[in-house]
Amino acid sequence: MNTLMMVAAAGQAANPGDMKSILVMVVLMIGLFYFMLWRPKQRQEREHAKLISELRAGERIMFSGGLLGTVTEVREHTFLVEVAPKVNIEIARAAVGRVLGKDEVPSLEERR
Repeated sequence: MNTLMMVAAAGQAANPGDMKSILVMVVLMIGLFYFMLWRPKQRQEREHAKLISELRAGERIMFSGGLLGTVTEVREHTFLVEVAPKVNIEIARAAVGRVLGKDEVPSLEERR
């Protein structure tokens, strides 16, 4: 009961200037999250979309799961990829992790 009275008294004693400073802190936190988290993620998504749109038949790719293959056909929403001689699989465009160079071998400690 005593605690309830103290909380009520604290709410009434709040200064309007305190509310402004709290509002400023919230706006600053949102701005910090935007520049530290959301903006770099958007840039990374744009780069990945560009990578996928420029992908052509004959290029070697690594899937996000680590599987390697060569693009044999580009379709509207998928790719046809050869993962072994005469073994073709169809994958979603979002499954492409990155494009490999002609003789590039990905390392075991590959970072995304």
